[in-house]
Formats: sequence, C-alpha cells, structure tokens
Amino acid sequence: MRIRDVMSRDVRIARPGDTLQDVSQWMAEGDFGFVPVADGDQLIGTLTDRDITVRAVARGAGPGSSIMEFISREAWTLRDDDDLKVGLDLMAERQVRRAPVIDKHGRLVGVVSLGDLSTRVKEKYAGEALEDISRG
Repeated sequence: MRIRDVMSRDVRIARPGDTLQDVSQWMAEGDFGFVPVADGDQLIGTLTDRDITVRAVARGAGPGSSIMEFISREAWTLRDDDDLKVGLDLMAERQVRRAPVIDKHGRLVGVVSLGDLSTRVKEKYAGEALEDISRG
C-alpha cells in the first residue's frame, strides 16, 4: 500500500498572499493546525498553529501580516508513491505528525498524518513511530 492510498486530497492550501488572520480562521473553522503553503501546485512551505503562535503572535505580528515571513520553508515531504511503512519510519525519524505529499513531478497532491498511516499499518509499527515522535 502507498501513501496515495491513505493521504487526504481535500486539503486547505495557503497561498503567498494570505494573512495570519485568514489562515487562523480556516484553522479554527476546520479544526486543523497545519496547512501546506503553495504557489500554484508547487509547495513552498508549511504553516502550523504553533508557527502562528510562536513565530508571529509572540513577536507582535498583527492579523493582517503576510504568512510568508512565518512559514517553514524547508518543508519535509513524502512522495505519493512511498510505501506506508517507509512513510511511518520517516515521520518517526523526523518527529513529525503531518507531512505534505508530492507526486513524482514535485507537485503538491495532499497531506498525510500519522493517524492516516497508523490506521493502515500494523499496529506494532504505528506504536513504535508514535513512541519515537513523542520522545522528541
């Protein structure tokens, strides 16, 4: 089974012109804390609720501030054709709970979470990954 089989394809994507308030409202309305940031279909970074709190609000950024100065630009990704076990191992190694998914052409095609993977991979492997991530 591959990452594409469990990833979320219907993902809210932030764009370079979006503000902190825009993204914060989406997060509140959708009850999520992670968005990929893309220009067209090319991933340029990610933004989390923690990024907004620690990088932006704590430093005095206003709601109308552009998200671009607060995104994580070195977004770590998985490929849609990666094996689920490989994805889990990499998420554990990187200590991340969510990752943007790209196709073989580097286009953003979705997001996968630890929960998406753990529902399909042997419980043993998911437990190990969760343990590793939680230690970080």
